[in-house]
Amino acid sequence: MTTKKYIQLILILGSLTALGPFSIDMYLPGFSGIAKDLNTSVAKVSMSLSSYFIGISAGQLLYGPLLDRFGRKKPLFIGLMVYILASLGCVYVADIDSFIFLRFIQAIGSCAATVASVAMVRDLFPVKDIPKVFSLLMLVLGLSPMLAPTIGGYVTEDYGWHTVFLILMCMGIAILIASQVGLPNSYIPDTSISLKPKPIISNFFNVLKEPQFYTYAFTGAIAFSGLFTYVAASPIIFMDIYHVDAKTYGWIFAFMSVSFIGSSQLNSLLLKRFSSEQMIFAALILQSVISIIFLILSLNNLLGLYTTIAMLFLFLGCLGISNPNTAGLTMAPFAKNAGSASALMGAIQLGLGSLASFAVGIFVKNSVAPMVLIMTTTTIIAFGVLNIGKRFIKNKVEITENDDVIAGH
Repeated sequence: MTTKKYIQLILILGSLTALGPFSIDMYLPGFSGIAKDLNTSVAKVSMSLSSYFIGISAGQLLYGPLLDRFGRKKPLFIGLMVYILASLGCVYVADIDSFIFLRFIQAIGSCAATVASVAMVRDLFPVKDIPKVFSLLMLVLGLSPMLAPTIGGYVTEDYGWHTVFLILMCMGIAILIASQVGLPNSYIPDTSISLKPKPIISNFFNVLKEPQFYTYAFTGAIAFSGLFTYVAASPIIFMDIYHVDAKTYGWIFAFMSVSFIGSSQLNSLLLKRFSSEQMIFAALILQSVISIIFLILSLNNLLGLYTTIAMLFLFLGCLGISNPNTAGLTMAPFAKNAGSASALMGAIQLGLGSLASFAVGIFVKNSVAPMVLIMTTTTIIAFGVLNIGKRFIKNKVEITENDDVIAGH
């Protein structure tokens, strides 16, 4: 593969990966504008975030078998077309319920890009290059939440929230053209793959029965729902309660992403000295302590804008350390059906995340305390799940620093 071709593939796969985070984060600064135009509350607008997470969660399970059955490009084309039309619908929407529904459809479409990009990395690159390619895509995934709300803040402030969805539609069109023209047919469709629900469901059940899978998948997903809680609550907290404008909100959100990305980079250094299991345990204890202090401060009305930012920054830093490690240990036992395991892990994470963001829409109105209470509860439950689940793991499969999977006891 020539360098030019390599760069081209990385750019297209990176843009497929970025579509999801841009669709989630770019419209956040427009929440109060959307609420005003659609005669509703900011809390009700945050339901459109929950419906997006539910759409991605369902889409993860849907596209896995489709991409194996029909090859990569057909399902990707259809998914992106759905995304483009739903984005256009969001521009002309007249009431909040239609908006929430269209966000769900938009998510189902964008999910094709996310799942296809992961599958195509496996198809197109030699095994030894895969970790390097994934870390480049992770960088794109990490930069997107920093760029998207900042760009969204400026666009919303100067041109209104409708323009954000026009930009997302144009992104969808550009990515559709680039992927159809620039990506090779990397996979021969496998007609032996059944699309009947029974074999698909039984495959997922086999994955779910593995104690190492359910212990680390649920520990990671419950802890990670703290991030979804923060994303859904942040427009209400910063724009409604602390009255910052859309541009400032975009910058605050970008600053928070630095914590999450920075700690996940720090994680790879720490892994040279500690095991993934030790890292998860330490991160969850630290996260519990931070969230309890945060809760005490919020219940006693001792929080200002800067204290809230500082506490959230520390909380997200803990997640940046626990998340890659729980994901690694969740996937470690699956050499064979890694596709099903990764789709199921994504669906559990996003499903629980959408529940947490629904709770935000119901409880977070004019105080920071409900958000912090949800974060504290999920962190403590995750810690409990980790300690109970570990008792059921007989033969633990670990990941060494070289990413060779080894079995241990």
